[in-house]
Amino acid sequence: MSKKISIVIPVYNEAGNLKIILHAIKKVFESMPYDFSIIFVNDGSQDETLNIIKKLSEENNEVGYISFSRNFGHQNALKAGFDSSNADAVISMDGDMQHSPTVIPELINLWENGNDIVYTIRKDHKELPMLKRTTSNLFYKIMNQLSSIELERGTADFRLLDKKVVNVLRDIKEYDLFWRGMVKWLGFKQISIEYSPAERASGKSKYTIKKMLELALRGITSFSTKPLSIAIYIGFLSSLISILYIPYALVSYFYGHVISGWASIIVTIAFFGGLQLMILGIIGIYLGKLFMQSKNRPHYIVNESKLT
Repeated sequence: MSKKISIVIPVYNEAGNLKIILHAIKKVFESMPYDFSIIFVNDGSQDETLNIIKKLSEENNEVGYISFSRNFGHQNALKAGFDSSNADAVISMDGDMQHSPTVIPELINLWENGNDIVYTIRKDHKELPMLKRTTSNLFYKIMNQLSSIELERGTADFRLLDKKVVNVLRDIKEYDLFWRGMVKWLGFKQISIEYSPAERASGKSKYTIKKMLELALRGITSFSTKPLSIAIYIGFLSSLISILYIPYALVSYFYGHVISGWASIIVTIAFFGGLQLMILGIIGIYLGKLFMQSKNRPHYIVNESKLT
């Protein structure tokens, strides 16, 4: 009996890419001795994405889908795919063709060689905007400095997971999901490969600067409490600096020098006020994560589905 591979593809307003990626995946598996299924996870799309998926599902026995009641985010869409898979291995990839299906045979080959997790590392093109390259490099550098895990620069959500790994992921109840870090944290036998991102087939990227910053913040705060420790050190250093201001004030008083007026006071108050707000913000992020976790809400709500 052939082993089965599930391809989990979260999509949000990707109507122009669905037929293209389906054709590319089917072409890859034509020469491979595996059964396969594709699970499109419609993350609250506002275009014709769902209608096209339904049509593809009617025309192709390998195609199934899960459609959310609203947009729950890429990480939760991945979890829905993991939760619904019954295959021997699951491959997660984006629906814009930047994760090229031609890499799939290499992922499967490394899995067959005994690796439980095969993840990919993106090779940046020179054409990639300087801002995106800089912010990406900065994210991984900060992430590795502050957290208890180490992510290679360019780690992507394009990966293969063995069935036993997927079974573990199903049991994870953590509300604020960051799969790149979570998969690394799991352990098991892991190996990485590099891939060159292809051009987006249609549409535009849904990852704005704001969303990338949110993902970075989620990753750092999900795997480390070091920001809280840093806040303590910053507070201690600020207190020390303010104490050193006392001798200056005393010397100025005894030698008749006029102490700086309202301008210096306002600047000092503004500085320490901003510092306090920053520290409170760090604490607030962690408290907010605890608050949301305590609600025990589902990661996603399925409006309709059809699985193979």
